[in-house]
Amino acid sequence: MTDSIWGTKDVTSAKGKSDENFPVGSFLIAPRLRPYVHTYYNFARVADDMVDTTELTPDQKIARLKGMAGVIRGEITAPQRADAQTAVKLRDVLLKTGVPLDTATDLLEAFCMDAEKNRYDSWDELLHYCKYSANPVGRFLLLLHGEAEETLAPSDALCSALQIVNHLQDVAGDLKDLDRCYVPRPWLEEEGVCVDDLRLVRSKPGVRRVFNRMLDGVDSLNRQARALPHLIRDRRMRLEAAVIVELCHILAARLRRQDPLLERVALTKTDGAKALFRALRYFPAAG
Repeated sequence: MTDSIWGTKDVTSAKGKSDENFPVGSFLIAPRLRPYVHTYYNFARVADDMVDTTELTPDQKIARLKGMAGVIRGEITAPQRADAQTAVKLRDVLLKTGVPLDTATDLLEAFCMDAEKNRYDSWDELLHYCKYSANPVGRFLLLLHGEAEETLAPSDALCSALQIVNHLQDVAGDLKDLDRCYVPRPWLEEEGVCVDDLRLVRSKPGVRRVFNRMLDGVDSLNRQARALPHLIRDRRMRLEAAVIVELCHILAARLRRQDPLLERVALTKTDGAKALFRALRYFPAAG
């Protein structure tokens, strides 16, 4: 039974922190907590690589992802393999810190969606995906720091905004490499364009209007996220959140000015410095 779940091949991550838009366990996180954040990140990276590999069928991917969820919940034993052991290590972290197990298992639900779903038919469907693919990350960080329940809603808004701007950044690559598209199909149809138009080297006017419509939704989420730094007690976590809020605003604005089909729209080191400078106003308060 165990062999049928895990198969015989390890899945390891070829990606690192440098592949991320936003800080992952950065120097702003307290040193004592950074190892826990890195364990969570490695778990997510391995699961992400698993769902994107071409070496497994969709059913095999889902079986292994559900196996990782079973390990997190303590229902099954993982074999001594690198990918499976990431779940063992994260379960230990969650039990030690008291962070809920669903901050890990919800992520795996999103990866299961990716294994069998490659098109989205509404904004609500996309937000439902973000609820599992992105929001657990913010919840893990906040609950790891002992933050209050009131921080979770603006954190969810921020994480969903981050996920959607990432989808817009990667819209061409996701379609080319994975045949996966997170742009709501009815919105494309309303503008007289289709998914295949996202394979072009530059955006048609109708595609551009759909991108802007998605960014309108991101702007709404970002307005909700503005409240987050004000609610966080831990000074370092407050600054981390404030920097990420600023970076998300910067990237959303850049995606309005530049064409993600024509070029990779990305943050720069200057953006990071600007976001940190703007966020410093949150640091002096007692925490």
